[in-house]
Amino acid sequence: MLRDLVYLFYPTYCAACDSALYKNERLLCTSCRHELPLGNFHNVNAKKIKKVFYGRIKIENASSLFVFHKDSLVQNLIHNLKYRGQEKIGIELGKWLGEELKQSNDYKDIEFVIPVPLHKKRLRERGFNQVAKFGIEIAKMLNAQYTDSVLKKKAYHQKQSKRGKLSRWTNTSETFNIQNESLLRDKHILLVDDIVTTGATIEACVHVLKSIPGIKISIATMAITE
Repeated sequence: MLRDLVYLFYPTYCAACDSALYKNERLLCTSCRHELPLGNFHNVNAKKIKKVFYGRIKIENASSLFVFHKDSLVQNLIHNLKYRGQEKIGIELGKWLGEELKQSNDYKDIEFVIPVPLHKKRLRERGFNQVAKFGIEIAKMLNAQYTDSVLKKKAYHQKQSKRGKLSRWTNTSETFNIQNESLLRDKHILLVDDIVTTGATIEACVHVLKSIPGIKISIATMAITE
């Protein structure tokens, strides 16, 4: 009864379309849950996302939860996460993708989940890394450890969304460095990020991480552009 009254006076809204949620709905309305374009990249479309990085970096496996289109529900979700501070979106998407990855043999030996880091200045501006809770939930699902103490961003740049494709490639060179590398030695890690566009940021991270002896790297993101 009390819960119904709270919902009546303080309704919650869908993180994708902003419509009021029914009391049995969580984060997303039923309509959006059915309309979101699932990539199924960990399963039948696994080769499609690995093809983005073919010939550029060596990765074990790669997965994205959604296919990203401009002016879409997926764009709304990630915008609300990054710029409106709705961190519960990262939690929900992490649980969603983590549950899928848990069913795949390709991810059963993941030992660490690490996020693509933000520069400390960007972290102060935003207040949080938008992929942190996404990664934490995936780690829980895979019985892996989450750490943000190894991969660090050492250069502060203009936001990638404001740059052209060529500029994004050059913008990421020599951007990241490694601390506490012994933690990931001989480990299979899962590198997580929000969106794969050109793949330049993830490529730069992988190049740096590959300096760690014996490391194997897989990738998981919230979305990938077509």
